[in-house]
Amino acid sequence: MVTAAATLALIAGSLTGATSAQAASPYERGPAPTTAILDAGRGPFATAQQSVSRLGVSGFGGGVIYYPTSTAEGTFGAVAISPGYTASWSSISWLGPRIASHGFVVIGIETNSTLDQPASRGNQLLAALDYLTRSSSVRSRIDASRLAVAGHSMGGGGSLEAAKDRPSLQAAVPLAPWNLTKSWSGLRVPTLIIGGESDSIASVSAHSIPFYNSIPAATEKAYLELNNASHFFPQTTNNPTARQAVAWLKRFVDDDTRYDQFICPGPSGLAISDYRNTCPLS
Repeated sequence: MVTAAATLALIAGSLTGATSAQAASPYERGPAPTTAILDAGRGPFATAQQSVSRLGVSGFGGGVIYYPTSTAEGTFGAVAISPGYTASWSSISWLGPRIASHGFVVIGIETNSTLDQPASRGNQLLAALDYLTRSSSVRSRIDASRLAVAGHSMGGGGSLEAAKDRPSLQAAVPLAPWNLTKSWSGLRVPTLIIGGESDSIASVSAHSIPFYNSIPAATEKAYLELNNASHFFPQTTNNPTARQAVAWLKRFVDDDTRYDQFICPGPSGLAISDYRNTCPLS
């Protein structure tokens, strides 16, 4: 009986060790994900927002910050998002509270000029992240080591520029990205590109697909193409974009492997015309 008890104790200890070795990421935030949660108008976190005047910042044109009101789960990752050419943040502002409600601090920026090109928008996205983490009123809510960028059109091209220039970023999500640079062979940041099949401004054949193909296979990457979507799909609420963007950010900013199921093998259905990924995830 003594021997049996010792054996059981040894097995129990081994199982405890195995459980500890497989412990969840310390950055997991919120409940276990489901499609219903990701497709809801708001995620599990209540949010608040505040405006940022261009007069009080340097390097970008101000904007709006969205953040979870609770601090019970610790600090959050942060995401800076840029609108497109000639557009203001209001054109894609639905993304701010939608992403923040899944456990992120989000700043939707106004650009210095609505005519700014992708490289400038990339610099402005990085300036906005620096503002968020160093001097904003919500900086204590943010883990400055877990940052990401996103954007629409030239803002999407800007998010590629920002990811190239700051490889310490955890994720990039370009939406219908436009950029004259076609090769991103130096990109090391996990990148999800979402394009519209019927985009006549930044056609997927000349922009999104070459961008995706040029990113090294060693870099985590994915390409989602929305069936019959125009260049302006990010300007209206759509669940495929939100679902995939949030899953990507949760997986790579929060290191939350519970979201692998939405990335690999990935989405399908009538709304999706193409999906490519570097599965399996490591």
